[in-house]
Amino acid sequence: MAYLLKTEPTVYSFADLQRDDETIWDGVTNPAAVKFLREMKTGDQLVIYHTGDERTAVGTAKVLCVDASNPKVPLVRIKAGKPVKQPHTLAEIKAHKVFEGSPIINQSRLSVVPLTDAQWNWLTGD
Repeated sequence: MAYLLKTEPTVYSFADLQRDDETIWDGVTNPAAVKFLREMKTGDQLVIYHTGDERTAVGTAKVLCVDASNPKVPLVRIKAGKPVKQPHTLAEIKAHKVFEGSPIINQSRLSVVPLTDAQWNWLTGD
């Protein structure tokens, strides 16, 4: 499974994740986004997406572990991957047919969005 994680780069950027190598993904409050966090499994692939002025998919990561013992928000530990081969902007994402019907377009406020294999491959260039 794969997911897209949104982050404000002035708060915590992909470069910060690369520097830290690992982090707990927190600050998620939207119930739908929390549901997606709960569904994550060790080894799931992640695309890190910068919000704000950038609005661009910039890098990859993977889920190391999920601690769902907190009834409000699970603790998801992630490990930095590499920058994507070709960063894709929100405008490019919205224009590509592979994202038709995706929550990244239909529910733009979600900070955690599931991705299909085709979406993952397009975003990462794999």
